[in-house]
This record gives sequence, C-alpha cells and structure tokens, in this order.
Amino acid sequence: MRRQRGMAVITAILVVALVASAASFMAWQQQLWLRQVENLNAQAQSRAVALAALQWARSVLAQDARSNSVDHLGEGWAQALSPLPVEGGELTGGLSDQQGLFNLNSLVRGGKTSATDLAAFRKLLELLQLPPGLASAVADWIDPDAEVTHPGGAEDMDYLALDPPYRAANRTLTTVDGLYRIKGFDAATVARLRAFVTALPQATPVNVNTAPAEVLAAAIADLSLDQAQALTAARKGRHFVDLADFRTRLPPTATQLNETLLSVGSRYFLVTGRARFGRAKTGYQALLEREATAWPKLVWQKNI
Repeated sequence: MRRQRGMAVITAILVVALVASAASFMAWQQQLWLRQVENLNAQAQSRAVALAALQWARSVLAQDARSNSVDHLGEGWAQALSPLPVEGGELTGGLSDQQGLFNLNSLVRGGKTSATDLAAFRKLLELLQLPPGLASAVADWIDPDAEVTHPGGAEDMDYLALDPPYRAANRTLTTVDGLYRIKGFDAATVARLRAFVTALPQATPVNVNTAPAEVLAAAIADLSLDQAQALTAARKGRHFVDLADFRTRLPPTATQLNETLLSVGSRYFLVTGRARFGRAKTGYQALLEREATAWPKLVWQKNI
C-alpha cells in the first residue's frame, strides 16, 4: 500500500511537471507568435513610411520642372531629407542627379558604338586608374551585334568559354550591377566606378552642373582633371545657366567641346529612402524619369 501511494505521488509530480512544461512552452510559443506579428506589422509600417520618400521626391521634381529647366546642386531637390520623425520611427531620404554621371548606355547610339562616348569612358577609366580597355568590353556587351569591334572587347565566344557559360547580353544595361557579368570587371573595379557611372534607359548628355570633376574631365577631351576640379569649385558660387555660359568659363586650352554630349538640365534622378519603424528598418532605391509637364515616372525600384 505504501509503495502504491509512493508511485501515485511520483506520478502526480510527473503529471504536474509535464503540465507545467506544456504550459510554459505554449506561453513561449504565444509570446514568439506575438513578437512575429509585431515585427511583420513594423516591417509593413516601415515599408509604407519609406515609400513616402518616393512620393516626396516626385513632388519635388515636378515642382522644380515647372520653375526652370536648369538643374544644379543648389536646388531644393539636391538637399538631403533630414531625419523626419514619424509615429514610432523616422524617415530619411535624398535625390541624386543620374545625368551628372557617365551613362554606360551612351556607349551605343542608334545600334552602333559611339566613338566619342567610347573615348570619354576610356579617359574616365584612366583617371580612375583602371584599364581603359574595359570600355570596349562594355560597348560589345551593349551593342546588338555579335562581333568584337574594338581591342579589349568580348562577345559570345569569350563568355561561352566560362564556367558556367553564358552569352553576351547585346542590349542596354539596366543597372550598374550588370557590369559584374562583363569581361574584366570584378567587385573592386565596380566599386571604384560606382560613384561616377550610371545605366539609364537611353543615351543621355552629362549635366555640367552636377557632374563630378572626373566625369567632366572625361566628357571634354582636352580638359585636365585639375581644370575640371576648378570648374566644379567655381560652380558652387554660380551654376552654369546654359552651355554658352559653360563654354565661356572653360580654360582657353579646352577647345574640343562636343555640346551634344553636355547639358545643364536632367531627366533622370535616383531617389533613396530609408525608414525605421520600431525594430524594423527598410531601405530602397528608385530611378525616376522626369518630363517637362508630366508627373515623374518610376523606371525601376529595388530594396537596399
């Protein structure tokens, strides 16, 4: 009888322990589920807040287009959006002029390699201490034919020999990240170039009001980097109102000016938005195309 009572006590203790463990596990699961719901809600709120930066950018660009056709770094769109508090978090963002950079897709115009743009890109590569032959590889990747047209270029035969093999795109780049698939480009090379190049849906001129000194020097054959740096310093006090104004402020030695490749206004802008809501953080980039009268159009958008 005593043995039976002892077994009953032990069994009761085990049952209580099991029930307590089950209850503890269920409470932990419920707490975990609530935390997941909170995180999902915070992420949704963060995404919604981040997208507000996109609408802000569209509004700023549309308003700027109505006021003038010149774009420079002293305008409102060029000023970063200071951290803006929202309930439970904050929003930051900014706009950058993509036509202040060298457009890789300008290397091919009308289905053929543009000799002027190719020379400009080679000069840019030299200024950045990168192999100038990389310009030919990019041109061959973009142009519609399957023939290697310049020394240093590459087409299907070069890429099909790789492991894994693939073909040349023979079409425009969508983003700068497309360079990773082109012969001669590695992570370090792309990182070095990223601040100076872009990939826009069509060939575009370089905006002399927003271009870095390296891009300005590349766009004008006989302009040195030192001279370009002097121009970018001078425009901080007075931007270029038109190309005639830009021409008069060039050094006398800079005579090889192709004005079809230059401008003082821009159509393409990159908006970057970052938001924090609770524990969740969200970031994205979007390319906007602005026309004179229409609401800026979204070309692409990606998370960062």
